[in-house]
Amino acid sequence: MTNNKNSSNQMVVPEARAAMDRFKMEAAAEVGVNLKEGYNGELTSRQAGSIGGQMVKNV
Repeated sequence: MTNNKNSSNQMVVPEARAAMDRFKMEAAAEVGVNLKEGYNGELTSRQAGSIGGQMVKNV
C-alpha cells in the first residue's frame, strides 16, 4: 500500500454514496441493528462492528 499525501477518503464516483448507504442499511437490518438516516452515534462498538462485518461478508 502506498502512502500518498494527495489521497483522501472520498469516493471516486459520487453516485456510489447512495448505493453504499443502501448496502449499509441492508446489512444493519440483517444483523438486527436499527439504523436511522444521519448520525448514529448511540451505536455500541459491537453493533457498528457487526454491521461492518456483515458488509464485508456480503461483498
